[in-house]
Amino acid sequence: MGNERLGAAKRSKNDEFFTQYVDIEKEINSYLEYNPDVFRGKTVLLPCDDPEWSNFTKYFAQNFETFGLKKLMSTSYAPNSKPKEISYQPTLFELNSVEFDAEKDVSNGKIFVLEEDRTGNGVVNVEDLEWSYLEGDGDFRSEEIKALRDQADVIVTNPPFSLFREFLRWIVEADKEFLIIGNMNALTYKEVFPLLKSNKVWLGNNYKVNGGAMFYEIPESIANMDQVREVRTDEKGKKVFITRVQGVRWFTNLDHGRRHKPLSLMTMADNMKFGRVVQNGYDKYDNFDAIEVPRVEAIPSDYKGVMGVPVSFFDKYSPDQFEILGNTEGFEETPPTKTYSKKQRVVNGVRAKSNTGTMSGVIRREDFGEGTFFDVGYPVQAVYKRIFIRHRELTE
Repeated sequence: MGNERLGAAKRSKNDEFFTQYVDIEKEINSYLEYNPDVFRGKTVLLPCDDPEWSNFTKYFAQNFETFGLKKLMSTSYAPNSKPKEISYQPTLFELNSVEFDAEKDVSNGKIFVLEEDRTGNGVVNVEDLEWSYLEGDGDFRSEEIKALRDQADVIVTNPPFSLFREFLRWIVEADKEFLIIGNMNALTYKEVFPLLKSNKVWLGNNYKVNGGAMFYEIPESIANMDQVREVRTDEKGKKVFITRVQGVRWFTNLDHGRRHKPLSLMTMADNMKFGRVVQNGYDKYDNFDAIEVPRVEAIPSDYKGVMGVPVSFFDKYSPDQFEILGNTEGFEETPPTKTYSKKQRVVNGVRAKSNTGTMSGVIRREDFGEGTFFDVGYPVQAVYKRIFIRHRELTE
């Protein structure tokens, strides 16, 4: 149900999903455990944020001294530039500020900066945030926000899912460290997969923490009560609607311990003898030179050739253990060994009038059984998107 809400948000360009403080804390702890100085002496930029409501701003501001940050910058998008269904009203923080300008408050973005103890209490924290209006609306593609990007060492945020590809490119072109949230579907995007393959980008640790889901705070104006898991009231008396969205991941180039933990696997023979997934043996693709491994747990520890594994493999991928070669979606380094000039879709043994349907990786079958097949002169059955991998230690 959460994915439906996320899909609707993507279609309407409505990306007003606020990440929970506890999820941010759990994820950041993974990097601190691996390297306690990961943020020390660095400038952190939180673009695509809403500093007045954002838990990203609160979290990094409250931990400014603990992390040893040099500077924290957080920017927001102007209310008038957001979808109309997103309601807006200034916070008391803004209304009580000498900086408040009613016209700019809806037409301009804002920037919050933290770098010194402004209150004089001997501690640098959220109370020392200083804010002002941006010249523009806060769009990350603007020259104004690009200039802030270039000042930063690390970029952390939950960007608009509808602009994920463009946002990731925006970061990578500046060669910055980053930690951002995106949908799992992005793993096989043509703009993203090569970065994963070359170990320039990898997944964070939230699969282990939340089973691959994320709990989001969403505004009341777009909350669908059928999909809301919980309704809370914050310290300001504002209602907070919590929804769970499956298939969400942190994408990063910050190292963490889970990346270097190898999978514990059985041999091919033991998988077929004791496992629950491939008791009848491993299928071979009809159109790729690789075996099909339907579940990550069934990866054989002693197979030297190429294996096709589910996209969920990335959650447990260790670059020390495996090499990523390509995927079934046409990546140039793993081309199909054959193509089919003609095909006919067969559903539950009945030939369909329409021949539409994906045929990325297919397995030859003896006959047309239950489910969706294709007749290419003989029965084949398509699998979901697959990533092609190979053991490093068995090939080096």
